[in-house]
Amino acid sequence: MKEEWQMKHADVLIIGAGPGGIFTALEMIKRGSEKKIVIVEKGKPVEKRHCPKSKTQQCVNCKPYCHITTGFSGAGAFSDGKLSLSYEVGGDLPTLIGADLAQETINYTDKIYLEFGADTRIEGVGNEKEVKDIRKRAIQAGLKLVDCPIRHLGTEKAQEIYYSIEQYLLEHGVEILFEQVCKDLLVEGNVCKGAVIEDARKHTQEETILAEHVIVATGRKGADWLERLCEQHDIAHQPGTVDIGVRVEVRNEIMEDVNNVLYESKLIGYPLPFKNKVRTFCQNPGGFVSQENYDNDLAVVNGHSYKDLKSDNTNLAILCSHNFTHPFNQPIAYAQKVGELTNMLGDGKILVQRYGDILGGKRTWQKELSQSNVRPSLPDAVAGDITAAMPYRAMTNIINFIQAVDHVVPGFASNETLLYSPELKFYSNRIKMTPEFVTNIQGLHCLGDSSGWTRGLMMASVMGVLMGRQLSGEEKAAEK
Repeated sequence: MKEEWQMKHADVLIIGAGPGGIFTALEMIKRGSEKKIVIVEKGKPVEKRHCPKSKTQQCVNCKPYCHITTGFSGAGAFSDGKLSLSYEVGGDLPTLIGADLAQETINYTDKIYLEFGADTRIEGVGNEKEVKDIRKRAIQAGLKLVDCPIRHLGTEKAQEIYYSIEQYLLEHGVEILFEQVCKDLLVEGNVCKGAVIEDARKHTQEETILAEHVIVATGRKGADWLERLCEQHDIAHQPGTVDIGVRVEVRNEIMEDVNNVLYESKLIGYPLPFKNKVRTFCQNPGGFVSQENYDNDLAVVNGHSYKDLKSDNTNLAILCSHNFTHPFNQPIAYAQKVGELTNMLGDGKILVQRYGDILGGKRTWQKELSQSNVRPSLPDAVAGDITAAMPYRAMTNIINFIQAVDHVVPGFASNETLLYSPELKFYSNRIKMTPEFVTNIQGLHCLGDSSGWTRGLMMASVMGVLMGRQLSGEEKAAEK
């Protein structure tokens, strides 16, 4: 029998301690807000998030939640920690708020990261002649090179920065309820009045928190949860894009020129015959391929890049965008099914296959990986055949895109290039909102990747800053 806790009250209730929620609270404090802010986070504080894989060398499927994807700062603390400093990168937020405001807020938010210890070096600036040469080869291959300055935090440094932010929020009166999961929103009529939360470990204690404003910022990990709430409470939304792809790994020598000139080469193409959008994402020079586990035990691949620790390889994602039309409206479930099928083939682990084996119509064997120039930086990846699970359309797009990138980066499409699967990005459920992030439910706001409007640390942080300004401005107007 569940024990009912005493009802709590807050002025602002934030669900999820990722960049969107963090920077909402941070901006409110910076603007002198006196509102009571409560953040609910189902993971642990950043200082208590430790992935045991560094010692075990294999994923142990942590319960109740994966430390890499859950906890203060969300997946940001265990990602490579890249801040994209251009409004052209990071999702579709500029189409909602305008490109000028997006860029202006990026510049402002970047200064906050610097205040908390981010590296002052910016990657991908200068080297105009070399960039021109890379762009020329991209154009010849039918690809577009997107210029984007990058501030690289590094996985280990990102954790230090977010720890400083965490302590700052606590010192300034923000209440953070760790290891608490939001079960449901309290929606009466057309008004959101709070949320019901539950102990993430015991599932025996419930608490109701009433709030004037409820902000959902649960990241990509919470996208499917938010999609269910949208259906349940008639929150206006629409199916958006889901990205399905692979994580590619090559030797640093192959990517050396691009790594030195751009650090991250953001390439976009529309390969024949389908002309779907295919793009590179999250490039990690000297990085490590990693595994992340979702709450339904779905294992997906990602990549990290540290400031100090380096590997012999560079990894990056190649993502194929899928846009579905009537009558299908479950893009997140579709992508999850692709991931589940791939996991099944790998016995719950990430699958890896050599590019040459894909073209040759054969699976990859572990012995072949051990004899290759490119040694997997993910030690427990299972050699196999990713084409047995990857949809034909996506696989065709990926193969043709890799061949185009080979013109920009000679050797990229070598036989020994490694492809890991599944690489999935869940942000397909787009919440309908005004430029002030107001939904059709009074008092409810949605931020970050779970809202469907952003992709990545910087743009999610930008949404948080703008949300914090809205709430602080509302407070100042009330005082007058």
